[in-house]
Amino acid sequence: MTNLTSELELVCPCCTASLVIDVGLKRVVRHSEPERQDKVELGEADRILDEEAARREAVFQQSVTDERTRGDALAKRFEEALRKATDEPVTRPERDFDLD
Repeated sequence: MTNLTSELELVCPCCTASLVIDVGLKRVVRHSEPERQDKVELGEADRILDEEAARREAVFQQSVTDERTRGDALAKRFEEALRKATDEPVTRPERDFDLD
């Protein structure tokens, strides 16, 4: 595409994208992104999908294990709190009204 006399073509120093700027409008007229270096080949798609499925399954199994042990941990905490409550003597709570 040909550039008008009022257009400048610049390359972004950060991402090397090509920007076409119209000086009269003071706006970006069009841009084109650079080719990605980490572009995935279509032949590798099956391997990548299998790896992602395995990763999701591992995360799911870990969450199932955490949920199973969570109930045990809560039961232990409850038993400890119950034992502590039965060991402490029953006292009347102190109120600000009683201090006067």
